[in-house]
Amino acid sequence: MAQLQNSNITIKGIVSCVPPTREDNMEYPLFSEGEAEKVILSTGIRFRRVADSKTTSSDLCYEAAIKLIDELKWNVEDIDCLIFVSQSADYILPPTSCVLQGRLGLSTNCFTLDVSYGCPGWVYGLSVISSLMQAGHMKKGLLLVGDTPTKFKSRNDKTAWPLFGDAGTATAIEYTKGADSLYFVLGADGSSYQSIMIPDGGFRNPFTSDSLIENEYGKGICRTNLDTSMDGMGVFSFGIKRAPEVTRQLMDYADIKIEDVDIFLFHQANKFMNEKIRKKIGIPAEKVPYCMFDYGNTSCATIPLTLTSACDNYEMNALSHRIVATAFGVGLAWASVYFTLPPLECLKLIEYKG
Repeated sequence: MAQLQNSNITIKGIVSCVPPTREDNMEYPLFSEGEAEKVILSTGIRFRRVADSKTTSSDLCYEAAIKLIDELKWNVEDIDCLIFVSQSADYILPPTSCVLQGRLGLSTNCFTLDVSYGCPGWVYGLSVISSLMQAGHMKKGLLLVGDTPTKFKSRNDKTAWPLFGDAGTATAIEYTKGADSLYFVLGADGSSYQSIMIPDGGFRNPFTSDSLIENEYGKGICRTNLDTSMDGMGVFSFGIKRAPEVTRQLMDYADIKIEDVDIFLFHQANKFMNEKIRKKIGIPAEKVPYCMFDYGNTSCATIPLTLTSACDNYEMNALSHRIVATAFGVGLAWASVYFTLPPLECLKLIEYKG
C-alpha cells in the first residue's frame, strides 16, 4: 500500500468540459420494453455526452484549460508543469502532454508528462503533480484529466454503451507555503488486469483485420476486439470491497473521521454500486453528490466533473471544504485522497464548441 503526504499545495480552480451531443438511455434501441427504466434505476445513469469522431479527450481538456487560465488570469509563461491523464491519447507518439503544451502556448521550460490511467486517474494525477510541486521549485501547474470512453465501447453492447460518457477537465494547482497537506492511499492488483481491457490494438496483440470482426457474446452484446470487455460481476465485487477499504485506510492515515469530512466524492461507476459503498462506510447521503444521471461514467474525469456539476448546494466558491475522493477501476487499481479545498476562484462546467 502506497501512502503519501504532500504539503504546500492549493487547488485554485476546476473547469470541466463536455461535448454538446447528449444521448438518452430511454432511446437506446437495443433495450427491450421496460429494460431502459430498469437500467436507469439500477445504474442511476440516464443521459451521457458523446464526442464526435473528430473530438479527442485532449480537445476537451484544452477547452477546459483555456477557460480556467482565463478565469484565474494566469500568465501561460508562469505555468511550470502540465500533467495529462487519459486512456485516450491523441497518438501512440508523441505524448499528448507535449501537444497540449504547444497548443496552450506554455513555456518551453514547462515540465510535461502523460499518465495512462482510467477511473482512478484524477487521484493518481493529483498525487503526481502535488509530489512534483510541493518543494516549491514549480509554482503553478495544470492537471488535465479526461477521457472519451465512448470511442472504445461498442454501440451494440447494451452492457457497456449506456453507461459511459465523454468529458475533459482542468485543475489548477499552485504552490502555497504552509497549505494543508494532501493525504493519499493508492494501490493496484494487476493480477486481475483482464477484468477491464481492450484486447487488441496495443503491442501485445497488434491490430489485424480480425480485430474488426464483431463477435456476439449474448443477446444485445456484440463487440470487436478493439472495444472494451468487462467482467461486470468481478468489477462490482472489486469495487464494493476496495472502495470502502481504501477510504477507511485513508481516514486512518489522515487521522480523520466521517464527521470531519464535508464531501465524499466517489468515482461515478453506477448508483447501485456507489450506494453500496456509501452505506458500507456509513456516510450520510447528503455528503455524497452524484453526477452520473446526466453524464454517466466518464472514466478518470468523474471526480472533477462531479465537483463542477453537482456541488451547487455546497457553496464551493464561498467556503472551504474538507474532501475525501475515492476512485477505483481499470488496472485493477484504486486511490483515495483527503484534502482541504479552499473557496475556489473558478468552478465551471462548459460545453465544447470546437
